[in-house]
Amino acid sequence: MSVKEIISKYPPEKSYLLMMLQEIQNNNEKNYIPEDALQNVAAYLNMTMGSIYGVVSYYSMLSLKPRGKYILRVCASPVCELVDDSLLSWLTEQLNVSVGGTTVDGLFTLETTECLGRCASAPAIMINNETYTNINTARLETLISELRMK
Repeated sequence: MSVKEIISKYPPEKSYLLMMLQEIQNNNEKNYIPEDALQNVAAYLNMTMGSIYGVVSYYSMLSLKPRGKYILRVCASPVCELVDDSLLSWLTEQLNVSVGGTTVDGLFTLETTECLGRCASAPAIMINNETYTNINTARLETLISELRMK
């Protein structure tokens, strides 16, 4: 679906901005919001580019730079880190990428997030829009292998 098709699904009201941006990003094969899409949204909603950038930069789930097919978001909340603080370092080592980076093959982008709200079943990780709980390195290894085969 094109950016213009996505935008036209919504009334030209500022209250729909976040929904538009999320849908644009989710429909982009590189999981980000390109500059021209921001310009289209700004024009449609009669907003300044500064206002649009303010929203995009505020929400950590939105990105202005291309990312991998799979976004791995490791919960960095104190609860998850207390249960197992090795997940992030294990992923950086296994994927050979730093936080915020994308693997050479373009499959994975590694990010952290403040809280996924799954404290009762910590630690948690989000892969794209799906949350996994009670995660450990063995389970992560299986998930990564499965995603590589898709």
